[in-house]
Amino acid sequence: MEAKLKVESKKKQELSSRDASKKKTSDSPSGSLQTVLKQSDWMDMLLMALGIVGSVVDGSSIAIIMIILSDLMNRYSVTSVTIEAINKSALTLTYVAVVVASGSFLVSQHHSSASIVFWSPTEGFCWARTAERQTFRLRRRYLQAVLRQDVGFFDKNQGASLASQVANFISNTTMFITGQLAAIYLSWRLAIVAIPALLMLIIPGLVYGKLLGDVGKKIQEAYGVAGGIVEQAVSSIRTVYSYVAEERTSKDYKNALKPALELGIKQGLMKGMAIGTFGITFAVWALQGWYGSTLVIDKGAKGGNVYTAGLCTIYGGLALGGSLVNVKYFIEANIAAARIFEMIHRVPEINSADEHGKAISDVKGEVEFRDIDFEYPSRPGSLVLNKFNLKVMAGQTVGLVGASGSGKSTVINLLERFYEPLTGDILLDGVNIKSLPPTWLRNQMGLVSQEPVLFATSINENILFGKEEASMEEVIGAAKAANAHNFICKLPQGYKTLVGQMGNQMSEGQKQRISIARALLRDPKILLLDEATSALDSQSEKAVQDALNRASIGRTTIIIAHRLSTLRNADLIAVIQYGQVGESGSHEQLMQNSSGTYAVMVQLQRTYMNDEVTLEDMNKEHGGAFPLDDGTSQAEETPDKSLSRNSSFGMITNQQQEDDYSSPSLRQLISMTAPEWKSTLIGCVGALGYGLVPPLNSFFLGALLAVYFEEDHTQMRSQIRIYCFVFLGFAVFTFLSNVIQHYYFGIMGETLTERVREEIFEKILTFEIEWFDQEDNSSGAICARLATDAVMVRTLVTDRLSLLTQAVSSATLAVVLAFMLSWRLAIVAVTLEPGVIAAIYLRGMTLRIMSKKILKAQVVHWLEKVLKLYDRSQVSSRKESNRQSWYAGVGLFISQFLTSALIAVIFWYGGKLLFHRKITYKHLFQIFFILISTGRVIAETATMTSDLSKGTSALKSIFRILQRETKIVPENSDGIKPETINGEIEFKQVYFIYPARPKQIILRGLDLKIEASKIVALVGRSGSGKSTIIRLIERFYDTLNGSIDIDGINIMCYNLRALRSHIALVSQEPTLFAGTIHDNIAYAKEKATEAEIIEAATIANAHDFIRITLARAILKNPAILLLDEATSALDVNSEKLVQEALQRTMSSRTCLVVAHRLSTIQKADKIVVIDKGRVIEEGNHGDLLARGEKGAYYSLVKLQQLSVI
Repeated sequence: MEAKLKVESKKKQELSSRDASKKKTSDSPSGSLQTVLKQSDWMDMLLMALGIVGSVVDGSSIAIIMIILSDLMNRYSVTSVTIEAINKSALTLTYVAVVVASGSFLVSQHHSSASIVFWSPTEGFCWARTAERQTFRLRRRYLQAVLRQDVGFFDKNQGASLASQVANFISNTTMFITGQLAAIYLSWRLAIVAIPALLMLIIPGLVYGKLLGDVGKKIQEAYGVAGGIVEQAVSSIRTVYSYVAEERTSKDYKNALKPALELGIKQGLMKGMAIGTFGITFAVWALQGWYGSTLVIDKGAKGGNVYTAGLCTIYGGLALGGSLVNVKYFIEANIAAARIFEMIHRVPEINSADEHGKAISDVKGEVEFRDIDFEYPSRPGSLVLNKFNLKVMAGQTVGLVGASGSGKSTVINLLERFYEPLTGDILLDGVNIKSLPPTWLRNQMGLVSQEPVLFATSINENILFGKEEASMEEVIGAAKAANAHNFICKLPQGYKTLVGQMGNQMSEGQKQRISIARALLRDPKILLLDEATSALDSQSEKAVQDALNRASIGRTTIIIAHRLSTLRNADLIAVIQYGQVGESGSHEQLMQNSSGTYAVMVQLQRTYMNDEVTLEDMNKEHGGAFPLDDGTSQAEETPDKSLSRNSSFGMITNQQQEDDYSSPSLRQLISMTAPEWKSTLIGCVGALGYGLVPPLNSFFLGALLAVYFEEDHTQMRSQIRIYCFVFLGFAVFTFLSNVIQHYYFGIMGETLTERVREEIFEKILTFEIEWFDQEDNSSGAICARLATDAVMVRTLVTDRLSLLTQAVSSATLAVVLAFMLSWRLAIVAVTLEPGVIAAIYLRGMTLRIMSKKILKAQVVHWLEKVLKLYDRSQVSSRKESNRQSWYAGVGLFISQFLTSALIAVIFWYGGKLLFHRKITYKHLFQIFFILISTGRVIAETATMTSDLSKGTSALKSIFRILQRETKIVPENSDGIKPETINGEIEFKQVYFIYPARPKQIILRGLDLKIEASKIVALVGRSGSGKSTIIRLIERFYDTLNGSIDIDGINIMCYNLRALRSHIALVSQEPTLFAGTIHDNIAYAKEKATEAEIIEAATIANAHDFIRITLARAILKNPAILLLDEATSALDVNSEKLVQEALQRTMSSRTCLVVAHRLSTIQKADKIVVIDKGRVIEEGNHGDLLARGEKGAYYSLVKLQQLSVI
């Protein structure tokens, strides 16, 4: 009672501490712009000030260009244009080209296409630099905050930078203001009339944008439901296959996709309407054209001024729309910043960076646990340690043994102070570890765990994590002590060899020895070994164990080991049972009590075969009958073989398997879209129509400009009236063509996406379990593939087809019109057009390059080392960023120079033709506008080449799945489809390895006969092959050798789905699908009646997870019932209820039971003891117990009885 009160008191203290922590967090500054800017120093403030000036000047550049252009129009309009005027205009444009290009080069990252003054370069450069500097500083603070958190805290946050959007916002806002000012300067009357019309440009786009966003969210929600079905099916694929529910699951997925299909089509219509509102621009032109003509006629305004004032108004309005879009980024950035600062200001319960407390001057290494109570934060109410007491003298080697979940690893976690105990004290040399700085404390210990953590850097760098300032001699010494020096020296790069992501270039034994070297480098006073050799084969274990034995000399060592033989020489062995030390003493002392837990555990391990079985052993035993993957064990493998097996140098990875598939052909792509050919055709008509708009608009814009210089006012009014109606027609035509193309392309794209997803999912549900075992084919990976690949193919087929159609129609009409107007200028213009396209394309691609700056970091509890590694990684990143900035600068220099220089050439040559009466003023400007607009359309299409590449890759991925042949065909038309089966099962000399672990033999020559309608129980140690037997009966895998017969027929001769319809599986972790209890029970039989479902539920007493799955199995009425540790996760009372349900269910059918509690299988007709993939004992409960201490089953029963005491 007193202990309970203490625990409750401790919990209250914890809660108040957490509340205080939350309060501090909530009181911290929010992620506002002001808070983010606090990350800036004086250099950032200077850069931002220069950036603001640059952004203002950049936004003003359009207005300045328009003023220059208006002057040029006025000069060329007069009939007496001179060569001097022509040359002067061309020279002015050349100057503009040089200044703009130079500015772009200095900017290195720019968003304006017409910067013409020196300050303009500062916009992109300054904002990019300060954004990078502040983002780096913010990310470093965020990383530092994450690293100092206690291990019980886990969260993910994503940051965003406000600064990168500021430039766009200021530039667009300035462009709008200066555009209107320029319009007022050129023609204030026109500006006053046109400004209200700007709302017509902005409001529809914003409204449709909001609606599109809402529909997009609904589509994501719909896809989320469908994705949930995929994730459930793939993560529970064995249940799906076992209940032959592939067709039903596929149908559920199809139904879930239908709402997304309908919303996607609706989104296509709205997208067309949103883009179609761009046609309002033409309506504004109609208004400006008419009113401009009245200004020229009645007020004597210059035609060039009126015309360019209209351009300024239009561009300014579009810029304002872009500026409003940027406001969204500010809101999103504020939200992201709030999450970041919440983490930065969070006060952890165990602050890794806390330096308060006094370190012990001379650490001896004595450790003591006093009355420790502990529960994990994620499992409140479940005590892992309960009044735990243990004292480890300095220099002692202590072994911790016990059942899984008894609390062994928790002891190490508490000693490292990853968690705080609820009650009790942990002492180091008599000092409570709470009073010691956490970082200093951890530096006194060296931890080697079962799964070593290696960073994606060199072996030398990984070892240096143990002691950053260590010399190379110390590193080599630690490697030698860890038995790692020899294999490292044989590697091509020696200590400089990169270990790969998470150390995947190394074998398990090599990774473990590197981690031991890292632990030894700091010369720790305490060495902690948490099952450091459990994941290794016997040969690798021997090499690592030798290293550990040498490493433990002269220091306090705490060992958790699964092989008890490795603890024989320990000074003290503590047996942990239910969170307490049940027994302790040396190996000899504990073995004297033959009925003690430790002695029984040792006896059990002696009873079982202790030899490690490998493929090499199998080949020796059977004359090389089994295929070897490389012929070497992990411990002895050479560096070359280690690299070739695990790395990109030789391993047959999924990526290389992908490369075996040829790129999809055009015929395959066409065949994929063939069912939607009508929608595609109509969509292409709409795209073709919209593609005609840019050249036709340019043609009439040039004509409109010429009308302003018409001397006959009557003629001017007549022509203006015609052009106004033409522009109004363009407005309607633009809207309709966009609605048609996007609506019908939406139908085609969404239908294609739905069909592709359905076909992929249906195909995936035919693949063998081995395919799902691969890391690249996890439920998350498959969901992502279904989401991204199908969308990328839709993008490839619809969006790109739309753009391509528009580009072709634009280019064709542009060339025809240009030659009709003036073949001489057309030849020059068409010759220069590739230059314009290249310039715009180059600009788009270089800006894309500049937008891809990726920072990555991995975090663990080596705080300072990780931060320095992060800093170093950012040095490389910044150098790469600067290098890319230079490349982008050169690209933008060429782009901007070509754009302006080619305009200069056009006007120079056109002016010459105009002077010699070879071309009219009207045709000159028509060809000029056609050249610019068409070049932009083609270039924008060309910049999508990277998307085409992604789409091709996605298409390749899709066909790779659709064309893949499964290794285990579920629907074999030639297979036997029995109406009923008796349920007799026989394994004949069965050998099996899991494909994902090709070196580990699971079953070796298994002979097992299960008679029909009998209850057979499989028992044995974890990993002995019990569950594998069940999986082979379901034919989730095929055997390596030998055969499995059901009713005397090899299971490979059956139609697999027909066979599985007679088998039911209830596993340890009950798989329930989203839906009602009724739906989950009915999952076993698609057309089950209500009476059958109720009967099954009644028999199973179904009202919790495991009993619902049991009811599902009963409804199937199987001839063979497989129970794989079905009650292992239940408490005693629940297990009793389920056991009673099972007893009722087992009658009159073959039952194969894998059980962890041996008391539950005492009534089985036969009990089979499995070890190392072989039957070592079989018989009923009484017969096996009669064998006494020499029997494996007897030892298992004895051990369980002791564990319960």
